[in-house]
Amino acid sequence: MVSAALTGNSLRQIRMSGHGDGRLLLVPLDHSVSDGPITTNTGFDELILDIVRGGADGIVVHKGRARLLDPGLFVTCSLIVHLSASTAQGPDSNAKVLVGGVEEAIRLGADAVSVHVNIGSDTESAQLADLGAVAAACDRWSMPLLAMIYPRGPRLTGPASPEQVAHVVNVAADLGADLVKTVFAGPAERMAEVVAASPVPVLVAGGSDSRENLPDFARTAMAAGCRGLAVGRRVFTSPAPGKTVRELADIVHGPGSDSVPFPSSRMAGVV
Repeated sequence: MVSAALTGNSLRQIRMSGHGDGRLLLVPLDHSVSDGPITTNTGFDELILDIVRGGADGIVVHKGRARLLDPGLFVTCSLIVHLSASTAQGPDSNAKVLVGGVEEAIRLGADAVSVHVNIGSDTESAQLADLGAVAAACDRWSMPLLAMIYPRGPRLTGPASPEQVAHVVNVAADLGADLVKTVFAGPAERMAEVVAASPVPVLVAGGSDSRENLPDFARTAMAAGCRGLAVGRRVFTSPAPGKTVRELADIVHGPGSDSVPFPSSRMAGVV
């Protein structure tokens, strides 16, 4: 019997977790807007194929990029359309603005949308207003909302404290996010407190510190109770992105977790 509580939002969230355990391994690839190209034009489809075959549950891209990709890539992997942007060339890279809408993402076949908010930035108020507006649109369309939210701004120095991370996570939940991506605030027992204080699932960003062993970082995050990982830069800069994703998928979903067989498409011949 289908639960009366089943909604379009909950159904999409169930589909996003392809392994059926409620955990998520997401690979954000929106960096081409903020920092510049991450691969060649023809290599983007190949990169995503490698990531999907590795066992990723979802990929985050901007709306224009989503239109350019082979739709067959997202038969076994969720598409999350990112609605926020800023560039490293701008006067304030922390000032995120909306560059897309929920309705556009729906027309693209997205399973969810994401919004970036920097708490502590000079434009915090505008970013909070944008998050609230997107959350209202997501509620109208029963679309899951991932908030990428960080304590980040000119008055915040040093690593984010557990108290700061717990605060921003609850800001996201209170304003309507279904999932939250944020930084890891160690040690593990303090991150566990952040997770325990959050009313919505917490995903941890992979970070950019290549000196830290990524699988060890992932194990620590999952042991702290995080619902999953959102690792972009350390995947697409890896010499073997698919292998890196496979290692992370085994940590998120358990050793030996099988990725979903990739269906036939025009990308089937890519190796």
